Amino acid sequence: MAKVPREKPEKLSQKLKQIRLALHLSQGQMLEVLRLSEKSFRSAISGYELGTKEPSLITILKYAKLVNISTDFVLDDELDLPEKLPSKPKHKK
Repeated sequence: MAKVPREKPEKLSQKLKQIRLALHLSQGQMLEVLRLSEKSFRSAISGYELGTKEPSLITILKYAKLVNISTDFVLDDELDLPEKLPSKPKHKK
């Protein structure tokens, strides 16, 4: 039996790129800030932004926490990201 692909938010890739650009980070820097550099390659961020790879729920949560927003804004196609996003990532203590 063939697997049916999971439904994905249509705007997810665009929103992830928008968050990275608001933070003024390269794809490599974003990988480091998300603390994924040991597990993934820079191509992972590119894949997320192109919509060819799907980030884990934990990765989506990390994106949202970096800019201090709810994951609803990232995942819900009916919600736009806030107009003003921080230009520096929120760091964990």
